[in-house]
Amino acid sequence: MTVLVGASAHENSNIQNHQLKIKDIVKTLPSEVFIKNRWKTWTMVITNIFMVVLGYWGLIITPWFLLPLLWIFTGTALTGFFVIAHDCGHRSFAKRRWVNDLVGHLMFLPLIYPFHGWRIGHNHHHKHTNKMGEDNAWQPWYPENYKAASSFMQLVYRFMRGKLWWLASIAHWALVHFDWRKFDKKDRENIKFSALVVFGFSAIAFPLLIATIGLWGLAKFWLMPWLVYHFWMSTFTIVHHTVPEIPFTPAEEWNELEAQLFGTVHCDYPRWVEFLCHDINVHIPHHVSTGIPSYNLRQAHQILKDNWGDKLYETKFSWSLIKEITDKCHLYDKTKFYLTFKEHDV
Repeated sequence: MTVLVGASAHENSNIQNHQLKIKDIVKTLPSEVFIKNRWKTWTMVITNIFMVVLGYWGLIITPWFLLPLLWIFTGTALTGFFVIAHDCGHRSFAKRRWVNDLVGHLMFLPLIYPFHGWRIGHNHHHKHTNKMGEDNAWQPWYPENYKAASSFMQLVYRFMRGKLWWLASIAHWALVHFDWRKFDKKDRENIKFSALVVFGFSAIAFPLLIATIGLWGLAKFWLMPWLVYHFWMSTFTIVHHTVPEIPFTPAEEWNELEAQLFGTVHCDYPRWVEFLCHDINVHIPHHVSTGIPSYNLRQAHQILKDNWGDKLYETKFSWSLIKEITDKCHLYDKTKFYLTFKEHDV
């Protein structure tokens, strides 16, 4: 793993950059990285649909012993659907809002995701990245909160922060995005609409699949690729902001530039994953500005790297990286950043 920033670099950047704001970083990026290119946009969509269709065609013709490879491919291609909807949610896909909303809903349907519920919750994460008490993506618990939780919730938390991290996005999906009562009143109608779209699609699609291809067909063509998709969702999102060297901070100490520019991880995955998932893991420029379309993230990242390369956190995906995160990043300590469950239990 290559680490380009640690706690000392964060301390230095606090001294050097306390006058800077995130808008100053945005101004260092050329205007072309914000341009929505219609040709690139729809080429991305068509290519992604082709890859998903290719995956399902493979599932139809492949012998049983090759199914895991096709599940991995198809689930990863379906993750590309999420990234397209992700651009739609940030309004960086198209200029017209109705196009963003329509494409976002369509891309999310196979994933059984309510577009507006996810969009509004995810934008909250961008406004409060790595802010304790506010960030809704992989926020760690303080030891006292963990101790006060029920035995069942402690067990769930231990699993989600440990060896079963890859299931965490399923819990997040089920518990957060469908309940419109948890959102501001002004957003509830949109969230209710998206939830009802998903419920209606599911009420038609799943009985139809079971009637035509049976329970095994449902597992083969939907459940297994869907689990692969959630593996990537859990993995991508935990790596984006959770490494031992990057802090979460209380609201009164939180600094937007520190959180967005230096508290976000750039992680290189195998090129085929990056291709199918539209460079979603070129994540630092996305936190500098959500207005950058996914196909411009690499250009924007290179500019940020030219200016701030000694302070950005860059790494490569590996099982040792996941092991380090899931072995060390358990409970939050204000001075050490993280405590392991073993350190807490002693």
